[in-house]
Amino acid sequence: MLGAGLGPGLYQNLSSLFTPGLEATFGWSRGDIATAAGLALAAAAVAPLIGRTADRIGVRPVIVASMLLLGVAYLWLAAMGMRGGAAIWRYQVGVALLVLALPGTSSLAYGKLIAAHFVRGRGLALALGTSGLAVVTIVAAPLLGALIAQRGWRAGFIALGGGAVLLALPLIVLTLRAAPALPADIAARGALPGVSAASARRDRRFWIMVASAWLINAATTGLVTQLVPIGLELGLAAPQAALLLTSFAGSAIAGRLMVGWLVDRMRPQPVAAAFAIVSAAAFVALAFAPAGLATLLVLVFLAGLMNGAENDLLPFFAARLFGLRAYAEIYGTAIPIALSGTAVGIIGFGRLHDMTGAYSAALTLGCVALLLAATCFLVLPDRAQDDAGHDAR
Repeated sequence: MLGAGLGPGLYQNLSSLFTPGLEATFGWSRGDIATAAGLALAAAAVAPLIGRTADRIGVRPVIVASMLLLGVAYLWLAAMGMRGGAAIWRYQVGVALLVLALPGTSSLAYGKLIAAHFVRGRGLALALGTSGLAVVTIVAAPLLGALIAQRGWRAGFIALGGGAVLLALPLIVLTLRAAPALPADIAARGALPGVSAASARRDRRFWIMVASAWLINAATTGLVTQLVPIGLELGLAAPQAALLLTSFAGSAIAGRLMVGWLVDRMRPQPVAAAFAIVSAAAFVALAFAPAGLATLLVLVFLAGLMNGAENDLLPFFAARLFGLRAYAEIYGTAIPIALSGTAVGIIGFGRLHDMTGAYSAALTLGCVALLLAATCFLVLPDRAQDDAGHDAR
C-alpha cells in the first residue's frame, strides 16, 4: 500500500495542483502542459521489458530500482527553469522519467506479489494492496496544496520526491528483506500456472480487457488531471478546489474495495460494467456545470468510482484469465496500451478546454468512453481461474 501510494501515480492524481504555478512561471497554457505530459507517456513502451525482467529475476529488485528512479524524476522537475529557460521539453523529460518508474511501482510488481499469495480472496486482496494510492492522495492533496500555496510548486516536487525515497523506499526494502520467499519470485522456474505472454497476446480476451482499460483511463485520468482548474472555473476557491481531489481519491478507495469484495462473490464482468455506467452518469452531470461545493464533491466521487475499480480490475482479470506464469510481462504489455488512453485523456481534456473555453465537451466524451468500457466488460468472455485446482491460500 505504501509503495503504490507514493509511486508515480500520486503525481498523476495531484498534477492539477501544479498547473496554475507552471502556467504563471513559464507562460504555458493548460493545453501545452497536458500535451507535454501526454506525449511523455510514450516512455511506457518499456513496460513489457520491465515485466519480463520481473518474471525472470523477481519483482523485488525492480521495485527498488523504480523507486530510486522516481526520486530522480522529482528532482529534475523541481529544478526546471532554475538556471533560466522555459522550454517545455524539460517538463516532458521529467514526466517521461516518472513513466519509466511506473511499471515497477504499480500492479505489475505489487499485483504479482499479492496474486501469488491469494486465490479465493484475490479481488479484495488486490483492492486493499492497491488502495494506497487513493489513501495517500486523500492525505496529500490538502497538505501539498497548502505547501505549494506557501512555498511554490518546486517545493511540491521536492516533497513528493522525499516521500518516495526517504519515507517509502527504506520501509519497502526492510519489508521485502524480512518477507519469506514468495511464489512470484520463482516464476521463472515454472512454479506458477498460466500461459505465456505470447499466448495471451493472441487471445481476444486480452485485447478486450486492454480496450476497457484504455477507455477508462482516457475518461477518468483526463478528469483528475483537470479537477482543480474545473473547480476554479465553477467558482470554487483554491482550497475548495483541492478538496475535489480528496473526493476523487475517496471514490477510488471505495471503488477498489467494493469491486474487490464483489468480484470475489459474483461474476466480475457485470460488476465492472455497472460501475462504469455509474461513473458515466456522473460525467454527464458534471458537464452541466453544477454549482456548489457539496454537489461537486458528490459528482466527482461518483465519477471517480470507475478509476478506483479499474486499478483493481485490470490486475484481477490479468491473473484470472491468464494465470501468474508470465503475469508481469502480460500486465507490462497492457500498460503502454492503457497509458495511451491516459495520454489521450490528458491531452484531450486540456486541448478541448483551450478550443472551447469550457470542459463540457471533454466530460461528454468521457461519458461515451465509460459506456464503451461497460460494453467491453459485458462482452468479455470468462474462464475458470488457471489455479482453481490449487488450494485457496
